[in-house]
This record gives sequence, C-alpha cells and structure tokens, in this order.
Amino acid sequence: MTFDELGLAAPLLRAVKEKGYTEPSPIQVEAIPAVLAGRDIMAAAQTGTGKTAGFVLPILQLLSATAPAHPHRLRSLIITPTRELAAQVQESVVTYGKHLPLKSAVVFGGVKINPQITALRKGVDILVATPGRLLDLYQQGEVRFNELEILVLDEADRMLDMGFIHDIRRILKLLPAKRQNLLFSATFANEIRQLTRTILHDPVEVEVSPPNATAELVEQFVYPVDKKDKAAVLIQLVEERDWQQVLVFSRTKHGANKLAQQLEKAGINAAAIHGNKSQAARTKALAGFKAGKIRVLVATDIAARGLDIAQLPQVVNFDLPNVPEDYVHRIGRTGRAGATGKAYSLVSADEIKQLNDIQHVIQRHLDREYVDGFEPDHEVPPSAPIRKPQVHGQARIQQHHKRPAGDGQHTSRGRGSEGHNRPQQRNKRPGNRSSRPAQGGNTR
Repeated sequence: MTFDELGLAAPLLRAVKEKGYTEPSPIQVEAIPAVLAGRDIMAAAQTGTGKTAGFVLPILQLLSATAPAHPHRLRSLIITPTRELAAQVQESVVTYGKHLPLKSAVVFGGVKINPQITALRKGVDILVATPGRLLDLYQQGEVRFNELEILVLDEADRMLDMGFIHDIRRILKLLPAKRQNLLFSATFANEIRQLTRTILHDPVEVEVSPPNATAELVEQFVYPVDKKDKAAVLIQLVEERDWQQVLVFSRTKHGANKLAQQLEKAGINAAAIHGNKSQAARTKALAGFKAGKIRVLVATDIAARGLDIAQLPQVVNFDLPNVPEDYVHRIGRTGRAGATGKAYSLVSADEIKQLNDIQHVIQRHLDREYVDGFEPDHEVPPSAPIRKPQVHGQARIQQHHKRPAGDGQHTSRGRGSEGHNRPQQRNKRPGNRSSRPAQGGNTR
C-alpha cells in the first residue's frame, strides 16, 4: 500500500514525499479512507504509530476539496491534552498542508493569550487547542464554532486521566450537532466507550494493535536497586554506556527537579520538564534535548505525553508509575517508526506492587539485571504470577455497533521471562561497577 492508493490529493502527496515517507502506517491505511468517506472514527492507537497524520492528512483533503461559506472560518477543531502535543499536531498540520491555501493556529495555556487572539482574528480553518485555553478564548468571544465541520479528540484517555472531562463536555455543548467526529485513544477503556456513546454516530472502530501491548521493538529490563541508590545508578549507566540522549521518568515534579540537579552536579547536562515549569522553559528544554545539548531530560508523565523525539534510543523509569498503563505510554517514547529501543526501570523493594501490575497489563515478566556495586540491601521480591486476561484477541478493524462497555479491551502476551536467581557475591565495591544480568535470567 502506498499513499497514492489512499486517495490523497497531489498537494498532500507532495508534502508527504518531502517529509520522506513512502508507505503509510497501519493506522493511516485504515483511518484515512474512513475519514475521507465522512465516517466517524473511534481509533485505538499508541503513540509512534503515525496516528497524527492519520487524521491530519484526510482533514486537510476534506477542507481543501470544498469551498467554505466564509473563508478562514473555523472548520476543524483538534483538541489535545497537553501543550507539547498541541504544538506537535500543529506542526504536522503546517507540514502536510504547506501546499494548500488553508490557515491554522494552535492555542494552549502557559503562554500569553494576546498573540493567540491575534492569530485567531486573522482567520483560521483548523485550530489545535488544549481544553482550558479554548474555553477561555470562547468566553472572550475570540473563537466561534458555527461552521465547524470536523472535531478531533486526540489522546482522549489522557484527557480523562487529567480531569478534562468536564471541559470536554462543556465544549461539546457549544459545537454544531451535525459534524464529523474523530476520537483517538491509546485504549478503549470503559470511560472512553461511555464518552463515545455521546459523541460518535455509527463509528468505524479501528484498532491497529492490542491497547496495552508494549512496543515489540523495545527491549525492557528491571534493575533492582535500593531507593537511595537510584540517582547513583542512573549516573553510572549514563556515563558507563555513554548515553547521549535519554528520557527519564519521575513520578513527581519535585523528584524531577531534584534528579536533574543531581545529574548536573555529576557533570551530566540535564533538564526537568513538568507542569510547574513555564511553557518557555519546557520548550527550551525540549529543544536542547533534541539538539543534543541536553543529555538527560527528566519528565513527569503529564509533561512527557505526546513528546515526539525521533529515534530516541533509551527510556528510564526512575520511578515506576502508579497507573500501569502509563508504563506503556512511557516506553512508547522509544522504539518508534521501526527503530529499536531499550527501556530500563529502576525498581526498589517498595515498588513490587507497581511492577506486578505492569507485568499483568503487558502480560509478560520483565528481565532483571543488576549493577555491580549497587545490588540492593532490600531485594525486590519475586514477581507474582501473571494473571491471564479475561478477554484477548487480534488487532482488527470493524464497525462499532453498540458493543458492551468492556468489549474490545485486548491485551498482548509477550515472550519475555524473568530471572530471579541472584549472583552469589553481591558485596558493594566502589570500583569496576558494570551492569550484568542476573544468573538464570534472559539476556538480550
């Protein structure tokens, strides 16, 4: 399958070619024709699957194919949960729409509102927005939805997790009843299905991969370590393995700041991004990370969701997430677009419950390795047996006809195993600290 076969117009094919893409991803193959046909879409797709182009390309085609009643009146609204994702979606709109006479803008909080108002007053066909700032602009009379034709809710599950459901419902009441709706989510959780019943009309349901399956190209490891030694272990790994670009996840904002400071003191260029950072600081840190000026970017889950970093080689879970599905989103930052990647989790004894929950969600045990000189005084207990999912199946595309709330939540059974045997000699020593696999565990 090629992009030419998807029915895209010449200006879009030209932009896609200039971007360097030759073959559409599975989500694009399934979603683009359905959107072009005017259908509502309910799509489950993880980050890194090409879902953004899966809705941006057909939206650009639909809007350019018909003349609006009034030029540059808002015709398509794309709502995202975070500032970073909004900026990246807008970048895709600009990139793929460069040869079309359509105008777009992006609005989000954390920055001055006046430049956004100026952009809106010039007229836009496509608006990318976060919920809070969109409502602010509506209440100030700077945005109207009278001629809206297409609505996109991107990463709907994250919007629900972040407490945006009330804002979303307020926005939906402001929109024209007759419109095309596209909903993208990493999972088809019950809350998402409840939301879709009020939004989507006779939708095509697209699921390109089991919702909680972790990227097949990502090698995943657990490093048992005492909590007090986690920073030292991370520094050891970065220096010993000469990591030049690593994304590290912290559970808290304070923890992200503290870890970034510890890395800096060790001579490793690092920066933290989280919700308390200004948008300017977050943008600067991300730009420095992409440019190679910052080796370690420490992020909380909310700040990191939607980050698009090409060929990120490794991800580290400094803290395990409380919500096991967030582990899937975290490691999805690497192993993207066919590239391989590695994910390391520094796990202390008090995180065994989170580890068990993660392994149940991804349906596999994670390989254990140890770092010489940092073997834990308090060992991480052996993992509990993995509980089989009640429902499982293959990825599919089919029409959605009032299915039960729990239907369609498929999990994937991986091939990994976990070695529990410890090395016999675990004396801590200051020199020659190198990581090694546990005897009896899988090595890759």
